[in-house]
Amino acid sequence: MSGVRKSLTRVEVALKWDPSPSGTPANDLDIIAAVYAEGDPHGTPEYVVHFDQRAPDGTVTLNRDSRTGQGFGFDEVMTLELDRMSERLRRVVVGVVIQNTGGTKTFADVDGVALRIREGYVDLVAEGGIAGVSGASAATVAVFARDDGGAWSLDPAVRGFAANPEEYVRSMGAS
Repeated sequence: MSGVRKSLTRVEVALKWDPSPSGTPANDLDIIAAVYAEGDPHGTPEYVVHFDQRAPDGTVTLNRDSRTGQGFGFDEVMTLELDRMSERLRRVVVGVVIQNTGGTKTFADVDGVALRIREGYVDLVAEGGIAGVSGASAATVAVFARDDGGAWSLDPAVRGFAANPEEYVRSMGAS
């Protein structure tokens, strides 16, 4: 992924992938967001949003959830309203996991994986894929951090994990 941006307010993270070949188990990828407080920005998240959920305060919403990758355009879309988050929340880590039903898949097994991060609905902030972590089954794709002045910035570095979704959620915020 490429792109770094400061003073973000409302961000949309979108994910797409190609459906699995006919006769094979469906590729089910999921966007996950973990939100961390100032006192523990790399430890236990205040809350996690995934699998057709939203944050308790409504600032993070999974708007679209696909189990197959079939559809037009981006299959999963998550909205983060950074400007509405409590001041004590300082870090949001966004990742992608593969639901491995019927075997172990990595990103190398899923064709056409692409990510897009926009501010609002039109201003492209970052885009790219996750080819650099093809052997992983989970990946951190964006880290949003709030500075002391209250402005949110994006680090779009991709980092792979060999973990199932539960293990990934426990480790995704680690530095």
